[in-house]
Amino acid sequence: MTGNRNSGYWLALAAAGIVALLVAWAPLGAQFDNYALDWTYRLHRPVPWPTSSVILAIDDASYKSIGGVSKLRAALAQSLALVIAAEPKAIALDVVLADPGDPADDNALEPLLKNVVLPAVLTPTDGWELPQDRFRKVAPALGHVHADPDSRDGMSRAMPLEKRAGGLRLWALSLEAFRLARGGGPVTESPDDLEVGGVTIPSSLAGGRLMRIRYLPPDENELSRIPHVTIKALLANPSLAETFRGKVVFVGATSQSAVRDRLMTPYTTLQPMPGVEIHAHAYETLATGQFLTDASPSLVLLLSIALVAGAAAIFWRFTGLPAYSLAAALLGVAHLIPHIFFMAGIVFSHVAPMLAAWFAVVVAAAWQYFSTRLALATAEGERARYQQAIQFVTHEMRTPLTAIQGSSELMGRYKLTEEKQKQLAAQINSESKRLARMIQTFLDVERLGAGQMQLKQDPIPIPALLTVCVDRVKPLAERKNIALDLPTPLDVTLQGDRELLEYAVYNLLTNAIKYSQPDTKVEVTTANGQGRLRIAVRDQGMGMSAAELKKLFTKFYRTARAEQSGEVGTGIGLSIVQQIVTLHGGRIEVTSQPGEGSCFTISLPAN
Repeated sequence: MTGNRNSGYWLALAAAGIVALLVAWAPLGAQFDNYALDWTYRLHRPVPWPTSSVILAIDDASYKSIGGVSKLRAALAQSLALVIAAEPKAIALDVVLADPGDPADDNALEPLLKNVVLPAVLTPTDGWELPQDRFRKVAPALGHVHADPDSRDGMSRAMPLEKRAGGLRLWALSLEAFRLARGGGPVTESPDDLEVGGVTIPSSLAGGRLMRIRYLPPDENELSRIPHVTIKALLANPSLAETFRGKVVFVGATSQSAVRDRLMTPYTTLQPMPGVEIHAHAYETLATGQFLTDASPSLVLLLSIALVAGAAAIFWRFTGLPAYSLAAALLGVAHLIPHIFFMAGIVFSHVAPMLAAWFAVVVAAAWQYFSTRLALATAEGERARYQQAIQFVTHEMRTPLTAIQGSSELMGRYKLTEEKQKQLAAQINSESKRLARMIQTFLDVERLGAGQMQLKQDPIPIPALLTVCVDRVKPLAERKNIALDLPTPLDVTLQGDRELLEYAVYNLLTNAIKYSQPDTKVEVTTANGQGRLRIAVRDQGMGMSAAELKKLFTKFYRTARAEQSGEVGTGIGLSIVQQIVTLHGGRIEVTSQPGEGSCFTISLPAN
């Protein structure tokens, strides 16, 4: 039994770990992981660094000052001329020049684009939306402008560095700007990363070439730390062009009314961030090399298993305050693991270790609690069992002790003949042996019930067993003039403990005689069918009601017939009989009607 409980404990802990991982890897768990990661971003803000990018912003004031969207290309031409004169490292434009504009404006803009990365947009229905051919021919590169927010909450946490459609593959706008800033060399690919200008970028092909963006945290006023210069301000004060010298310039709309790609980021809890600024932050991630990589699923699995095993070991080895103190420490470690990894540049699941630890601790603690309760109940049961044993011994031993006491008193009080002394001495000897057998029988039943010994498997001839039992109760039957009828028993031999089965049959016979009126009959019959031997003891006594039959084998239950007959008893004998029969793989059945007697049938497997 202990082995089964131990196995159940470890199986329960294993199931808790499996359920925790299934919940953690389900969509709901992934969403909670995202929320926890955003909180981790804000909790562990990186130390601000000097930026190497600047945003040339087209805000609402700029649109108003240049005369609206129709005049944008002319304003772009003037602004780019000033920016190029300041000799920036690279320029990335986040304005798709797909449609023809005013010819004069396009003619002015075209020669300026030879130093500019142009954008491309992938539409769900029409494929790539590209700049005009005249612009693409002079531009050094094309880059896609998609930040691909998370489908669950619309949050921008990672950027796909690669997009494919219609046979055309484009790198991200920020990656192309970084490539040009590093000298314009090629992008070297491998299944696990990209290499540009001597910088290795963790971005696996299997993961869709996603790169987590290390956003530069906003300042104390919640303003972006990437410098912004508006087109309106630049055109009004051309000296501001010096801001772009030696920098990578991202040109795009930040207007509240014109921007369609404003997205939430881990730092922008109230105001969404324009797409051009997201690309600038992606560039800063590339430029500083502060990459965030995802922990491998196998590592998450191993640490979760370790937490489950730790919780299991704690409650296996300790109890009480030490166990709960260690469990609290384990839970603390589970909550700290993602933060430790994050500070090392690794994004580790928050939900998986947390749920693994909590589920394991709760299951282990509950198992220990209920095991303790079970042990307590078992101890109480053993104590009650011991008390019942004492009452049983008192009840069952009264008859032989009375006989021994009476015989010894007669021998001591009166001068008896030698023959009478021998008779009383033989009775004392017989009752003493009977008492010893009774004690042994009771102890054997208790040990068998507790699993402390194996049931004997001796051959038991049924005719001999029934004859012995009937002969033993004859004196009791003769006092009440009750006839004992034992038709020729079936010649069947069973396997089991003869002394125990004798006790069971003897108990049924004595009960039948005790609860029968004088001048009646008790019949013992045998039958064999369907591989079972049936031994029936039928009396013509007062019988029992259906309600009494339901409680008949409950320890200490005394029936109405016992109260009416005045017979002394504790209600233990029948429960012992049932236990003996059950140990032999059998069952006991009772049929009875008030005033019509009772029939107890023992059904045992027959050889």
